[in-house]
Amino acid sequence: MVDTNISTAIENLDEVGYLDLEVDPSLDLFEEIEKLKREKNAIILAHFYQEPDIQDIADYIGDSLGLAQKAKETDADIILFAGVHFMAETAKILNPTKKVLLPDLNAGCSLSDSAPPAVFAEWKKQYPDHIVITYINCSAGMKALSDIICTSSNAKAIVNSLPADQKIIFAPDKNLGAWINKETGRNMVLWNGACMVHEIFSREKIFKLKQEHPGALVIAHPECEEPVLQLADFIGSTTQILKFADTSDANEFIVVTETGILHQMQKNNPNKTYIPAPPENNCACNECPYMKLNTLEKVYLALKYEKPELLMDETLRLAAKKPIDRMLEISKAAGLLG
Repeated sequence: MVDTNISTAIENLDEVGYLDLEVDPSLDLFEEIEKLKREKNAIILAHFYQEPDIQDIADYIGDSLGLAQKAKETDADIILFAGVHFMAETAKILNPTKKVLLPDLNAGCSLSDSAPPAVFAEWKKQYPDHIVITYINCSAGMKALSDIICTSSNAKAIVNSLPADQKIIFAPDKNLGAWINKETGRNMVLWNGACMVHEIFSREKIFKLKQEHPGALVIAHPECEEPVLQLADFIGSTTQILKFADTSDANEFIVVTETGILHQMQKNNPNKTYIPAPPENNCACNECPYMKLNTLEKVYLALKYEKPELLMDETLRLAAKKPIDRMLEISKAAGLLG
């Protein structure tokens, strides 16, 4: 029996005085980080929602599926994950012998937090004949309770790979699950979780933006709520959104996901216009506060001192690895690449 309440262990940083260090402002951090990567055979994997400087220094930028694939295939000795904790956990699950670093320990995830493994384990007892498909944005403990992991890139393919009469629990994102139900004609049981960033977008303000920019296409992530998705011309993962914006003949886009993606959009097509969708209020709520905790300075310090390192109980790791392996197998068979 796997104890899904086992927490990922983090090495104590105070031993090296890491928490009190300041970075010399005269350092060229891009140059120093490149030097450290070469010296330590390290790779930096970054999510699209990271700040622009981190995206520019990363060896690979992607969404959850692409990052999982890269983490599995890398021959680096050190993986520095510029993202949030569940992403670093996934890298460790797939690479038990490699050192996995997370620049800021507080880089969590509201969606992951919405599904405590112990509570979920008790809840799913109501559905003994259901298999569990879990969105990768969850803890290792949740993964260990799952049959198959999915990402927003491959969720439809994962669900469609199962027999039509197979009963399914989908967790933790209710909005992504509802969208998959609509797209596939399924009736999956949905756990009541959501992403704080994708739930804050205002349908009314997006509708007004459409009126102000009649030629603009609305491109949205399926973690958004259904009323917002109804306004979308295209719905997809971050990678799919990027590809759509790259190949579309349109020149204006209203982008309904975390604003970090705009950096790559503008790099790919500087002559196109990308308008971030507004939230319900006037705060910067369409930015993930957890993703933005990572900074170039923290990346440099993490590589220099090889801390904080993410460590994981082996029993938990093996239990969490099984549904990830199943996801990667199905994704490969379906020709889905990150």
